[in-house]
Amino acid sequence: MAITIGVDIGGSHISSAAVSDDNFKIVPGTYFCGAVDSKASKEIIIKKWAEVINQTIQAIGETQELNETIGIAFSMPGPFQYQTGIAMFEGNDKYEALYNVSVSDELLKYLIKKDISFRFLNDASCFGVGGALKQGAKSGKNKVIAITLGTGFGAAFLDNKLPVTQGSNVPHNGCLWDKPYEDNIADNYFSTRWFLNQYEKSTGQKLNDGVKEIASIENYVTAKIFDDFANNLSEFLTPYIINFEADLLVIGGNIAKSNRLFLNKLEENFRNQNISLPISIIENTEETSILGSSYLFNEVFWEKLKAELPYF
Repeated sequence: MAITIGVDIGGSHISSAAVSDDNFKIVPGTYFCGAVDSKASKEIIIKKWAEVINQTIQAIGETQELNETIGIAFSMPGPFQYQTGIAMFEGNDKYEALYNVSVSDELLKYLIKKDISFRFLNDASCFGVGGALKQGAKSGKNKVIAITLGTGFGAAFLDNKLPVTQGSNVPHNGCLWDKPYEDNIADNYFSTRWFLNQYEKSTGQKLNDGVKEIASIENYVTAKIFDDFANNLSEFLTPYIINFEADLLVIGGNIAKSNRLFLNKLEENFRNQNISLPISIIENTEETSILGSSYLFNEVFWEKLKAELPYF
């Protein structure tokens, strides 16, 4: 069985699993995850990443020989030089100890296997690729917009599973978080902190557990917050959906787990704009990102992708 290791790097976690190249599924018993202090030193961060990846490598070794080179593909947040594997985290309050560090070179010091090939792609793009592979294959949808709603607002535009980052039909760099909306940028409206700010404005109370806590309250105040969120999101996304001629919207991230409180309104708003767009909610975002990252070792896909890899 040919396998690839997919790794999802989050702001406070790492997840790792082996993915079968034959059926595009996570190999049972190979999924591991761990918490990471993104403000720790370079050595602590890299050692923690290696610790979790080593668990996956060991689990693979229990089922097959590990003589051949292993491919490890990373779903990695930016800013990052995806072609070279060099982290460029600066001024974004996470992993800043890795600034200008070669992740592959540092990891090799601590991994139990040294014969490894590394590939990297933006985390939102990996989620999009995984979502397109899981959903698009079933639905025949080719032009997919994938967004992640959580501590930040991630986005990817995909045409036949390939991330599109340049062109007149997509926003600059294929990103949405930094695009203007209302009196600020989109990231400040479509992330956890917007919900917390709105709840505090409406009630005078501060909450600490994020959108899940707000969703559990279910009263007039929280219902209005989720309605406002759906109205804002549909208004913001509509021109991008029309311009890209998207035929599927995939939504993930922690906020997606509360979709029962905003999905109907979101769909209604799109219908009112004469947009007929199926929406797929994916609650296992990390697993989907791992699957998407593993696809970097599909050589046909990689050949198309690598010339377009952004340096951000």
